[in-house]
Amino acid sequence: MTSTAKTPPLTDHQARASAWFRALQADICARFEALEDAAGPPLYRGPAGRFVLTEWSRGDGSEDLGGGRMGLMRGKVFEKVGVHFSMVHGTFSEAFAAQIPGADKSEGRFWASGVSLIAHPRNPRVPAAHMNTRMLVTSEAWFGGGGDLNPLLEYQRDQAFEDTVDFHAAMKAACDTHDGVDHAELKDHCDTYFHLAHRNEPRGTGGIFYDRFNTGDWEKDFAFTQEVGRQFASIYPQLVARRMNEPWSEAEREEQLIRRGRYVEYNLLYDRGTTFGLKTGGNVESILSSMPPVVKWP
Repeated sequence: MTSTAKTPPLTDHQARASAWFRALQADICARFEALEDAAGPPLYRGPAGRFVLTEWSRGDGSEDLGGGRMGLMRGKVFEKVGVHFSMVHGTFSEAFAAQIPGADKSEGRFWASGVSLIAHPRNPRVPAAHMNTRMLVTSEAWFGGGGDLNPLLEYQRDQAFEDTVDFHAAMKAACDTHDGVDHAELKDHCDTYFHLAHRNEPRGTGGIFYDRFNTGDWEKDFAFTQEVGRQFASIYPQLVARRMNEPWSEAEREEQLIRRGRYVEYNLLYDRGTTFGLKTGGNVESILSSMPPVVKWP
């Protein structure tokens, strides 16, 4: 069925945020493909991975509800990595609207745009990572997002480990660009949010996390969210390049696959982004592409 409905006109803020998220997706994809190009024997063989970009539309096509661009790559360095852009709009269900600030005053109508990423490297010594930045509008408007590091080997899951120290420094640098941001608070929020309550353990070594972020100064809030994206796009490829040529053992691969199970458990049980995407009719393939390609439970 062909839609005859038109996309609601975007405000200047919505247009600028959405354009930034789309550009960030392209930037990160290019950086990850460069890592694929740099990988060679003896650890890596075959062609370098490339992102497959797939445009998708939300809904059944009877009306324009937005959509996005799914970016998925299976390569040499990245066993599976997803970098996804979305811009969607519509009306929340009554039950879900009750959970979203401002939805009662917008009659459940919403607009949302963002970029989300999950990287599952092949080498167990390369940490997995997650990042997202987004803007959501009801009768209110706010930003959310952050990034966190997920080392997969026991000796790396220490706050003093070099990769974690450098990742936290990059996230702090993003926070330091905004007078209204407390890095310690966002770091604590990340540790609290990315926690597996049923196992009473952290998912990884943390980072920052923020939601419903609105200081009243949209320009500064947007600038902060942009800096979070830029810092992640800079630091994570550096960490991948640092570790990707280290040889690994079968025991480390086994440990990696078991640890990936924690990521699956978290995303299916607790992740708000997964819930939001599924409850608003998002692209299921894109939403669940965060799942690791190979995983084990002992």
